[in-house]
Amino acid sequence: MLLFALYFSGWFTLLVVAALVLARWEGSQPGPVPEPLPRVSILIAARDEAATIGRCLRAIRALDYPAELVEVLLGNDGSTDQTSAMAAAAMQGYAGTFRVLEIRENLGLTRGKANVLAHLTRAATADFFFITDADIAVPATWLTGLLAHLGSGVGSVTGLTLVTGPALFHRLQGLDWLLSLGLVQVVTDLGQPVTAMGNNMLVPRAAYEATGGYEALPFSVTEDFELFKALTALGFGSRNLYRPDVLAESLPQYSWQGLLHQRRRWLRGVEQLPGWLQACLVVYGSFYLVLLALAVVVGPGVALAVWAAKLVVQGALAGVCFRRVGRRPPLELLPLFELYTLALSGSLVLFRLLPLHFEWKGRRYR
Repeated sequence: MLLFALYFSGWFTLLVVAALVLARWEGSQPGPVPEPLPRVSILIAARDEAATIGRCLRAIRALDYPAELVEVLLGNDGSTDQTSAMAAAAMQGYAGTFRVLEIRENLGLTRGKANVLAHLTRAATADFFFITDADIAVPATWLTGLLAHLGSGVGSVTGLTLVTGPALFHRLQGLDWLLSLGLVQVVTDLGQPVTAMGNNMLVPRAAYEATGGYEALPFSVTEDFELFKALTALGFGSRNLYRPDVLAESLPQYSWQGLLHQRRRWLRGVEQLPGWLQACLVVYGSFYLVLLALAVVVGPGVALAVWAAKLVVQGALAGVCFRRVGRRPPLELLPLFELYTLALSGSLVLFRLLPLHFEWKGRRYR
């Protein structure tokens, strides 16, 4: 009983503290946007994104920033569809600079997205790199929102992303992702920044080039985390923002298989986090296993009461996460979210333990 009491008291304390930190601490505060406004380069890696690239580029055209100061570079990474043609059509008549670069060779040992970004940074002409993905729609305030947090010595500024979509499966992904980013933000606000997100990110050219660029970094399918580690090792600071002015919207995964392959890729980054943080994640993720043991040893009634308490506390955390970015918390999804989380966690454990490849953007990785 003592072990159960220690585990569940620690688990609930973790979530309560997270909710309080997110509710009370505002994190990094914006400074003045540079005047005059600087010229910026927006970098997008795309592979077989004909269906999504138009949405991404329409959002960029709607940015509240002088178009003549914006350079948009799209790296077409061997697409087999009409990605380049759809991108050109979406940017026709754009008042800023737009170019499609056909990526046909690797720089150094880079592959995939890291290789595309290595090419794009070499082609970019501005001193500020804004990086996003083809399935992302950034807000109109994206550029100024990130620039306002780029103080002296800061090597990366990361915005926030919310998965959106009309179907129940899409909304569950959105709840899952914003809760996860809320926990990441808590760790950051407590003075331990642990990662960056390459679909909503600002990196100054000087900081990026100090690392030697992606072509000098070890290859990783989580290239954003690899860059973050290199910047941190060089003494650069970072900012992670949990604010509505930098909230981008991501398209969801449309199948369970696609979701598993996406999350398996992300696990590569998780496996490189500090040991203490991995231990916290193990404690957080083992809730259902310990709850099952509680039901067997103590009884199902007590286990149901603990599970009900989890719904309440997790609902409070979800409420804080969504309200902080100006969105309505989908609290009605919480009971189904339990089943979603249980199924996803179990599937990922099996996926990780079995000697299986995972696929991303039509390429296979181990």
